[in-house]
Amino acid sequence: MTASIVGWAHTPFGKFDAETVESLVVKVANEAIADAGIAAGDVDEIVLGHFNAGFSPQDFTASLVLQADPALRFKPATRVENACATGSAAVQQGLRAIQAGAAKIVLVVGVEQMTRTPGPEIGKNLLKASYLPEDGDTVGGFAGVFGKIAQGYFQKYGDQSDALALIAAKNHKNGVANPYAQLRKDFGFDFCRSESEKNPYVAGPLKRTDCSLVSDGAAALVLADAETAKSMRKAVNFRATAHAQDFLPMSKRDILQFEGCTVAWQRALEKAGVQLSDLSFVETHDCFTVAELIEYEAMGLTPKGQGARAIKEGWTQKDGKLPVNPSGGLKAKGHPIGATGVSMHVMTAMQLLGQAPEGMQLPNAQLGGIFNMGGAAVANYVSILEPAKS
Repeated sequence: MTASIVGWAHTPFGKFDAETVESLVVKVANEAIADAGIAAGDVDEIVLGHFNAGFSPQDFTASLVLQADPALRFKPATRVENACATGSAAVQQGLRAIQAGAAKIVLVVGVEQMTRTPGPEIGKNLLKASYLPEDGDTVGGFAGVFGKIAQGYFQKYGDQSDALALIAAKNHKNGVANPYAQLRKDFGFDFCRSESEKNPYVAGPLKRTDCSLVSDGAAALVLADAETAKSMRKAVNFRATAHAQDFLPMSKRDILQFEGCTVAWQRALEKAGVQLSDLSFVETHDCFTVAELIEYEAMGLTPKGQGARAIKEGWTQKDGKLPVNPSGGLKAKGHPIGATGVSMHVMTAMQLLGQAPEGMQLPNAQLGGIFNMGGAAVANYVSILEPAKS
């Protein structure tokens, strides 16, 4: 690849009544620029990932990044959106600018503020990431869509409630060590497995602990071309990226297979010249625990219908053969839509440079994979990152 991550910033994810989309954007933009050791005037282009879909009154947001520093005025700035994969869409748009020779340094920001929106409106907004002619009346909103997916999976492969609870418990345990995570509590398997007043069923077989969090937050990256990155104080290289967009209607595909996820992983691994087993860890899109379960199969970790093996046999734990979501994932870290993909790249870059928080850092991480998904396996993005060779 021709570009590297040379700086980053990340707010905690959570509920922040005192913040706005603008204040979150300004904060991470300034911090990422400082972290890269550059001046704002060195930035050639800006890409903002912001889903919105009704969460924020301000809906023309690309220029909010300019509020971070007067030297950003008149820089090209574009907002991109691809549902829950908006952050990775922004990253890949920044990479394209560099690959095209249009920019040497690109500032990528992802942001969302969701918690100011009333509960029923949150569900309605998120449902816009599905095909409304078929799914617009789904009870439970977007959770209802994945509830149907879980029900279909259970009908085909048997009750997977134990596997889903193990995934939830793993990610919550991992999130305890992540200071950026919204929910830093180890709930344990028994709590995640059992229906209770604090863990009711939300949609189909999915309980509250199976669903990612409604979140506010932002993350940012500074990308640089290969030559510029050589002079920077740190660099994480893109070994490969891939993007596979699938049909929006679930009726046009086998929704239990996440075929777009499979294609994106296959393309990225082929470009990188590696196999899945070569990766040190993966940050994957666990918007719901059933998504992580199916993603085990889609990425090639297990055969179809056998994803439960990966979690039941400990493969995806932090000390397993392929740790998955050492950050806590969306499940514990939170899921501010536009920020999620950028956050995944920040967490992966930290791991690869040995700069992840204590307790979250994996030993000798050399190659990190990222899967960020928009909708129900509609927008599928994979990145494979490695530390720059010194």
